[in-house]
Order: sequence, then C-alpha cells, then structure tokens
Amino acid sequence: MEPFRTHTGIAVPLIRDDIDTDQIAPVAAMRNLKPDYKALLFMQTRRRDEGSEEPEFVLNKPQFRNPGILVTGHNFGAGSSREAAVWSMLANNIRVIVARSFADIYRENCLQNGLLPVVLDAKSADAFEAWVIANDGAAPFTVDLETQRISGPGGPDVAFDIAPADRMRLLEGLDDISLTLKHVDEIKAWEQRMVATQPWLQVAWEDRR
Repeated sequence: MEPFRTHTGIAVPLIRDDIDTDQIAPVAAMRNLKPDYKALLFMQTRRRDEGSEEPEFVLNKPQFRNPGILVTGHNFGAGSSREAAVWSMLANNIRVIVARSFADIYRENCLQNGLLPVVLDAKSADAFEAWVIANDGAAPFTVDLETQRISGPGGPDVAFDIAPADRMRLLEGLDDISLTLKHVDEIKAWEQRMVATQPWLQVAWEDRR
C-alpha cells in the first residue's frame, strides 16, 4: 500500500456518533461486480429516493466536494468488517479520519489500507471540531504523521497520539503480509536457533507445513 507521511486536504465536519459501515458503504450498492467506490461513499445519505442529491448533506455542499479529511464523532465504523467502507474513503481522497473513537475492526481495516485513524482526547476534539466548523472548507488542513500534528489556517497545531507500531506500518506502507515479510529473516534466524537447541522441533515444523 502507499506509505503515509503527510496529507493535505479540506476537513469535512460530519459530527455524528455511531456511524456504521452500512451508512458508509451500503451493502445493497455493492452487488455490482465492479462497484464505483467513489460514488458508494454515504450513498444512501447523499441521495434522495428518486436519485437526486440531498443538498443539506455535508459532502454535497460546494466547499466539501473535494474532501481530504473526515472529522466525526464516537464509535465511527461500527457494524460489519466491510473493507469497502475504507475503500470508499480512499476513492474520495480521504486519507485521514479524525474521530472521538473508532470501532476496532474498522480501525484495523484503516491501518491495512493506508488510511490514518486519528483519535483525539475530549478537549482536543472539542477544539478541533470547532476549528473545522469555523473554517467551513475555506482552507485545507495538513496532517503530518511524522510529527504527529495537525496544522491549519489560523493555528495552533493539534497534537495526536498513535501507537508506535501503527505509526511505523503507515509510514512504511506495510499491510499484514508486508509486515510479516519484513521480518522473514528474523523468523528464520529464530527457527534456526530453536532447532539448534531443540532438534525435535524441526520434525514438528516440517509436519505442520
């Protein structure tokens, strides 16, 4: 996957709690063998029953049509493990989601696909949400994973925490397979050390393979 270092884009305020994966990427719209992931994002909320746009939905407003960062509430991504709910974000150039909290599976899917999930504490979240709402899409924000800071018009910067292992895998663009391959020499060396002191393990490992 593409490494993540910095990302600059318009921050979109969708300040709601418990947004689930079926709202993000409706399952009914994925029956096509080649779904349009860009159009899939919040499809049922963005469109009225007859197919026209819902003008009051934030992503349909002119200043937010080219998003880069989504700002939202608690428990974002609840529900199923649907990866399309991450792919639809990336298809719309959203590479950062700033939330009060994430559903565990959704957060893991973000890390697997190069989408940065940022969790802010209550005080920082209050201040950042107010900043984004006041800016109203007038100027972009920049999220820097190396310095772990979010900067934008009028400052000051907002700092965020992320687990070192999660930070490393995003900076290097490593999904689970790439992460395993990165350590393949260490795994082989460990196996050789184990076999040298416990030779019966060689037979057990060969049988398992």
